Amino acid sequence: MAEKFHPILIGVAWCLGWGEGKKPKHSLDILRQMRQALSDGTEVPQEVTYIVDAVRELDNLKFPQTLNELKQLTEEHSILWDSKIGLVYGGATKIKQYVFEESKLPDIRGASGLLDRINLVDLPAFFGKKPSSNPYNYNAQFATIRQWLNNNFSNAQNISDALIPELIIYSTGGNILAYCPAAFVDDIANAIEKRYTEETVTANSCAVGETFRLLETRCGILRDNIDETFWVEKYRQNYKNPLVEAKFGRYDSEQAAVEDFKKRKSFNELTTKLAIRFNQRRSGNDTPNRLSRCYPPMCETHPYLRRDEGEKRSAITQVTQRPREVTYFSESAVRKRRVGDRAKTGESETPKWYKETGLEWEPGIVEGWIDKFEDFLKHNSEQKRKYYKTGEEVKIPQSLTHLSKVSNGYVAYIYADGNNMGRFIQNIATAQAYQEFSEDVENATKYSVYQALANHLHPRIIKGIDDPTSRVQDGDLIHPFEIITIGGDDIILIVPADKALEIAKTIGEQFENILLGEVKIKECKPHTRFPFPEGRAQSTQSEKDLRKSDVKIKGNYQSNEIADLKKCHRYDWQSAKQSRCQLSMSTGVLITAYNTPIYYAEKLATQLLKSAKSRAKKLENKKVAGYQGGTVDFFVMKSVTMISSNIEEFRKQTLVKKVGATLKLYAAPYTLHELDGLLKSIYALKEAKFPKSQLYQIRSFLEQGKHTAILNYRYFRVRLKQGSMALKQEFEEAWCKPKDEKNGGNLAPWMYDFGEIDNPESPEPFYETIWREMVDLYDFELSDVELPQAALEEVNS
Repeated sequence: MAEKFHPILIGVAWCLGWGEGKKPKHSLDILRQMRQALSDGTEVPQEVTYIVDAVRELDNLKFPQTLNELKQLTEEHSILWDSKIGLVYGGATKIKQYVFEESKLPDIRGASGLLDRINLVDLPAFFGKKPSSNPYNYNAQFATIRQWLNNNFSNAQNISDALIPELIIYSTGGNILAYCPAAFVDDIANAIEKRYTEETVTANSCAVGETFRLLETRCGILRDNIDETFWVEKYRQNYKNPLVEAKFGRYDSEQAAVEDFKKRKSFNELTTKLAIRFNQRRSGNDTPNRLSRCYPPMCETHPYLRRDEGEKRSAITQVTQRPREVTYFSESAVRKRRVGDRAKTGESETPKWYKETGLEWEPGIVEGWIDKFEDFLKHNSEQKRKYYKTGEEVKIPQSLTHLSKVSNGYVAYIYADGNNMGRFIQNIATAQAYQEFSEDVENATKYSVYQALANHLHPRIIKGIDDPTSRVQDGDLIHPFEIITIGGDDIILIVPADKALEIAKTIGEQFENILLGEVKIKECKPHTRFPFPEGRAQSTQSEKDLRKSDVKIKGNYQSNEIADLKKCHRYDWQSAKQSRCQLSMSTGVLITAYNTPIYYAEKLATQLLKSAKSRAKKLENKKVAGYQGGTVDFFVMKSVTMISSNIEEFRKQTLVKKVGATLKLYAAPYTLHELDGLLKSIYALKEAKFPKSQLYQIRSFLEQGKHTAILNYRYFRVRLKQGSMALKQEFEEAWCKPKDEKNGGNLAPWMYDFGEIDNPESPEPFYETIWREMVDLYDFELSDVELPQAALEEVNS
């Protein structure tokens, strides 16, 4: 019996069997039989056995160590040298600009949902891949998308006949990378860009493609005259040449240089070339044989026409959703609102207000993130028990006002992004490994968010709603969060302020644990032979067709690096654990009033994310600490006018003082271990019932100098009637010990820093404190934090 082929290899065999023309070299029946046989592990038709042999040889190729060996490969495997395959890369660009250009949550939800639908449903449908969704039947929508593709790109053969699901390498995070027969490269790239524009009207997108020899998918880009190819021997002789260093990098040893050269000369070099061309086309440069993209989508305006409330585009309709409240929508805005309503309610019926617009465009099936979260809970009973306390119906919040009603008027924006992704991708040598990496990161990102929300949140009762037309009324239970997007390694959430830091910490921890295979998660997949019926509810028959399975991590993300924990963590470094994952997550958390403009909050959250990633990069330096774990930066903004420029500038001008020594009145960003310590310190402060007036008084003394703050802190702490031991253990001893371990005292509320992390070349020592941030967070409930047993016994007594 023949062996089963990896899906990517089946896609390569399909392209090889199709040939380089618009018409297939072999009949479609033969190609489909070959595809099925390779998938099942059975014998392929006789006409295409040479193709299967060639693909098997490609998969088993060893890297040629010399130019002569490379030349021999081209002669011994002439079909791999002479045959070409297409590679296409594309997706949405300027995503945040499109998503956050509207000011209301339903429109933001709709913009994100529409982009997700195009990336996760429409583009895979080009290749004949249906979403593996439980409650929805995509058959009709799938057929419509395929028909759209054929109608817009007419060829001698239907373009959809040339595309199969096995050609997709990945389609997540707003981008798609896929093989295709060589003749269809430009058509598919054009189709990707056109689909985004036609569906969204104004969203930016970009796609590029290139044809490569099959041999290049394993050996990188090669010259037409193989003898002129720059290969290992020439690189070994010239790796210190400035021109060579500019392309391949600078190395201290020949061995390290050659090893990295071999890693580069792989499938990775093809994707690098496409990434460069993608950036060139996105910047407006012309692409041969394709229409120019230097004029992005835009809507014409007129001085005497009514405009919408967002980007001042020409309005096409007005909607009266409440008495005396009229909203004007442009076509782009009305599509966002329509998708937002469907993602929010899950109803397929067209609402009355949309019928009145006269538009014929329909969003199709839109799966909201709440639906996906509930599906996760359905198949992970432990998380379901943690999240749900009652069996009552739980509704979806319609606006930030609803979220604020269950979180004392404050919400938190969480913006997270993966670390070390680019460096890890540089070591990926094959398309199969690219696919596995993409799936692993997507699973780790998605399920870390679901677990964090399930562990720290519960449906909350909403109060104070006085709008009789609202779907949510007083006393209803609502999901107290909003998932704006989860794509690739990017996360944007809105959560209650009182749980924001716990959620951010858990996301960072679980992201690493999932990639290391230390967390078991159940996912539910439908049998593709039995599509689900129309509608959201599953029938009894469809439930029988579901298969539960553990999410499997296919790649190896284990790290052998040993970090200097004493330099990594300012909090109780002896109890910290080594970060054993090569990939991690950095997070920015902005806690602010619900009425803060969303576009402004998003900009500040982005600044915090950059600050957290900068801290992670400094700690990762092996000469400094060698830390590979996650980091979190947060900021509590209790008034919109608190910051006039940006957070970094605000901290430098307001929270850094020169009073004898340099004093930093903040300590952010934090490592995940430090963030856990910060939460424990706040909880110890609350359990000690530290009077609020004294908290603020100590904070005001911070600016008056190191000694003044120390004296006043000690005076107030010794007067505490309870919780003194917990505060001493979780704040003074855990954070404020001097660097000289022989000294048995502490510097509370200060910490001393040599300044080696911020400036390794010429360190400048300073004092910093977490007290101000503890006071900012003091009013928020932190009930999920657990103190050590000794501290708890002292508090309870």
